[in-house]
Amino acid sequence: MKIVRNSLQKIYIGLIFLFLYAPIATLIVLSFNSSRTRAKWGGVTLKWYVALFQNEDIMQALFNTLSIALISALVATVIGTVACIAMMRMNRAGRAVALGITNIPMLNAEIVTGISLMLLFISLGLRFGYGTILLSHITFNIPYVILSVMPKMRQLNPSTYEAARDLGAGPVSGFFKVVMPDIMPGVLSGFLMAFTMSLDDFIITHFTKGAGVDTLSTKIYTEVRKGIKPEMYALSTIIFVTVLLLLILVNRTPNPNSHLKAQKLSEGGA
Repeated sequence: MKIVRNSLQKIYIGLIFLFLYAPIATLIVLSFNSSRTRAKWGGVTLKWYVALFQNEDIMQALFNTLSIALISALVATVIGTVACIAMMRMNRAGRAVALGITNIPMLNAEIVTGISLMLLFISLGLRFGYGTILLSHITFNIPYVILSVMPKMRQLNPSTYEAARDLGAGPVSGFFKVVMPDIMPGVLSGFLMAFTMSLDDFIITHFTKGAGVDTLSTKIYTEVRKGIKPEMYALSTIIFVTVLLLLILVNRTPNPNSHLKAQKLSEGGA
């Protein structure tokens, strides 16, 4: 009976991974198909990868996507971290209200956020384009940074910072030498979350972009009606392989503290 249960569990897990990665595998296979149609296999080719880097529209959309994601994530990380520091100075009731307000944009539908930002930019008389997209991405990224950094801020020992000040450290140097190393995992987590959310966003970008400015998501949406170019398959494959390699490198990189922990354990056992 146990053997049957284990076999069923493995089949169930296998089906889950099959449904997760079968579309990606199909995409990768189509990126090497020399035929433009998905219904016919024309042989293995790399011409779509060559055509990808020769397509100025796709390269411009890729540049816009990466630059907006990077800049918005950096700005949102700075603003979100400063907001967390300010919230920690509040009393318990004020902090609860601030965190509740922070949660609203995350629980709100993206289409509502997109339309609201569009109306705001219209009322301010801003010209839609790269700048409005960047402002929009910074706005919806800030809550993700706050909710990533706040748990680390709560784990801080305030006496450490006060001791650094008593020993002669200034407010800025004390923060960067004492507080920042402790909250750095939360800051990095918030930055990566903001970068990913910006990279993946479509709805808010669609409502706040101007004519002639495209990101990858809006570019693909525009091409769906005319038929997606095989170059997009190649670009998606490159992005997937890049992320996969980064994950492998991160997971295989040895932790510098693991050797020290092992050494302490061995010394304790001795």
